[in-house]
Amino acid sequence: MYAYGRMVASNDPQNEFERNNLMYKCRLTYDEWKCIISKNRIGKQVDIPQLKGYLGLLTIDTVSEKQIWKYNKNDVIVCDNGYHWLTIMPSNDFYCITVMMDDSYEMKVCYIDMIDTQGYDDDGVPYFYDLYLDLIVYPNGNIVTDDMDELEEALITGKITDVQYHQAITTSQKLQDGLLSNIGEFQHYIKEMLNLLK
Repeated sequence: MYAYGRMVASNDPQNEFERNNLMYKCRLTYDEWKCIISKNRIGKQVDIPQLKGYLGLLTIDTVSEKQIWKYNKNDVIVCDNGYHWLTIMPSNDFYCITVMMDDSYEMKVCYIDMIDTQGYDDDGVPYFYDLYLDLIVYPNGNIVTDDMDELEEALITGKITDVQYHQAITTSQKLQDGLLSNIGEFQHYIKEMLNLLK
């Protein structure tokens, strides 16, 4: 990952800032996807029973090359002209959901980052600090745990604390036992969130 710096105790704001510098800061503009030539992003804070936090929708207008992931020996297109990515980031939890949808708003795959802290940059763009561990959810309900090796390496090398390590594990398990336990209900939740932005 894109981690750097030195480990410090997180007992004051300055140390918290330095600790976060050990983890990759992800801005929800998805600028790291260099294949995206043009895009449009909308987003807002919501406070409803289903979610208190940030909702965003990235519409991908043009790509230089479509991006394809492999799943069960099949090709899954996750980024292409006309695709939409829905972002769901609760302010009171430790994960960020990116739902990758085609031009008909049909879910192709869902990528969930376990995160540490989150906030907004001066330009109004939300961000989070990545806690390495991810869940990949497919439309058939299958869930794949990804980058567990990176999480364990981050703990061993002192990039994260024991508390952060267990937070990532606990958040991942809570998602699998709760929000992700029924794929039909999860997809209904996605549509509810999407309709708030349309």
